[in-house]
Amino acid sequence: MAHRVPDLGALELLLAVARLGSLGAAAREVGITQPAASSRVRSMERQLGVALVDRSPRGSRLTDAGALVTDWARRVVEAAEAFDVGAQALRDRRDSRLRVAASMTIAEYLLPGWLLALRAQRPDTAVSLLAGNSTAVAERLLTGEADLGFVEGLTVPAGLDSAVVAHDRLIVVTAPGHPWARRRAPLSAAELSTTPLILREKGSGTRQVLDAALGGLARPLIELSSTTAVKAAAVGGAGPSVLSELVVREELAVRRLVAVPVADVSLSRDLRAVWPTGHRPTGPARDLLTLTRT
Repeated sequence: MAHRVPDLGALELLLAVARLGSLGAAAREVGITQPAASSRVRSMERQLGVALVDRSPRGSRLTDAGALVTDWARRVVEAAEAFDVGAQALRDRRDSRLRVAASMTIAEYLLPGWLLALRAQRPDTAVSLLAGNSTAVAERLLTGEADLGFVEGLTVPAGLDSAVVAHDRLIVVTAPGHPWARRRAPLSAAELSTTPLILREKGSGTRQVLDAALGGLARPLIELSSTTAVKAAAVGGAGPSVLSELVVREELAVRRLVAVPVADVSLSRDLRAVWPTGHRPTGPARDLLTLTRT
């Protein structure tokens, strides 16, 4: 049908000719030159197989066929305008809120700055943040409970596309009074993997990365469901832990925690934005994703 029906621009030009009685005036109204308007009218006439406009020194007048086509064109243009209004309403509804799901480290240490920057760009967008482990973030995206997610795990969960937004490093930390704080030699991977640690729950990105790097972990000394709780337990002297460099930067600076070197183990990781496969972020979600890269 598309090759048999003139496009909206041509129909709007025809309506302008009918209203103004001049091809030149119609061209100015729709923002094109008069030769371009003449060419567009001739193209419509060839497409439809009928003459639409009689041109004379006194102006332009619709033929009988042109008057009939103009009536049809008016309905098409009005329907297109209604379509555009409806589409804008959908965009406004989409842009009025943003639901973000993020794993704990990103939610607590990176997202606040990103969301403040987003608010400066989109003050009318209401943002809700759901914090949980990387597994929970994936579930919320796949069930439509979140528009954009951020995870810390080793791999991208199935059903999601991703983009790296930051890099991070895990650090073995302990309170200053722990024997490891006075070690001169780095820990071995075997020593770390067989020592009970204060850890996040299964499903957390930090635990996934650590488990993969060491090839397995001992039963946790304490298992907690938030990064802040893990850090507090380590600061309190409950035992050693492994936490993001982002999380412990301040505690290391004032020696509330001590970093313990580990030999021959890479504890670096990528932090990723994630979204359902094939559904690239739009609106506020797209803007937030852009802000993570600035």
